[in-house]
Amino acid sequence: MATPPSALNSDDLACFVCVASTQSISRAALELGADQSTISRQIARLEAALDARLFHRSGRGVVLTEAGQTLLGYARQVAATLAEAREAIRASSAKGPAQLVIAAQPTIANTAFAAIGTALKLRFPATKVRFVEGLASPLLAWLAAGEIDVALLYLPEQQGALKVDILLEEDLTLVTPTSWSHLGPTFPVRRLAEVPLILPSTGHGLRVLAETLAARNGASLQLAMECDASNTVSMRLVEDGCGATLLPFAAVADRVAQGRLHSARLIEPVVTRQVALATARNRPPVPELWDIMQTVRQSVRNTVMSGAWPGARLV
Repeated sequence: MATPPSALNSDDLACFVCVASTQSISRAALELGADQSTISRQIARLEAALDARLFHRSGRGVVLTEAGQTLLGYARQVAATLAEAREAIRASSAKGPAQLVIAAQPTIANTAFAAIGTALKLRFPATKVRFVEGLASPLLAWLAAGEIDVALLYLPEQQGALKVDILLEEDLTLVTPTSWSHLGPTFPVRRLAEVPLILPSTGHGLRVLAETLAARNGASLQLAMECDASNTVSMRLVEDGCGATLLPFAAVADRVAQGRLHSARLIEPVVTRQVALATARNRPPVPELWDIMQTVRQSVRNTVMSGAWPGARLV
């Protein structure tokens, strides 16, 4: 049974072109950063694969045989085609994906989307960027279904289906009407059950966190009302004296500065929430995902360092 011919490979062909151009094994070795024995082995492998001698060897160097002259034209075509393919792939990758969908929870979206959008359009001008806002549960479902590519969200307790990159952490604050300013700049967690709260319905991350904090102190929450609408609606309810709520300071900083709300940092212990950049483990990544993630991370970092994300600390 005949032995099948060895396959040609592009590295050996590139080595052959270099030897043919320099007419010397030693000079080709210098140009390619290899030793002479390696170059000789590659040429020998190529000759075996083609079953033909490619060079006449002498003490003054090497000269192409007729077979070598025939191969040289084809080898140069292969090298040119590979270079063209590499350039085409680089050019395609540099453009990024045709469309990118980024979602975030409301407070994060309000603080970060503008800067992220600007950074992504500079880096990937041909990409159509779409921003989506939603609560944690829908964001996780959208990621799993492939309806969004990347999410910025408060780190969920269960992360099995996610790949997460933690960006920052924020202290949670008790947000009250300005008439409650006697509470001061801080508020002990053990007293949380004394305050009528406006919170999302059961199952939302913030509600679960609040109930956990109360339970650790052997108490139950005093619920003034449930609000599954936006943070803006919750803050308006607080302004109107319907109760207090829990939010990161970034969500209320403007209204506190305007004298419309009072904010007290939760202490004993300090309660923090981590903001993470998340993608789905079970979905194929969009093109240039690593570069996209770095662009988003740097944009968030710049926002925090500039003071435009009040109350946030980089991790």
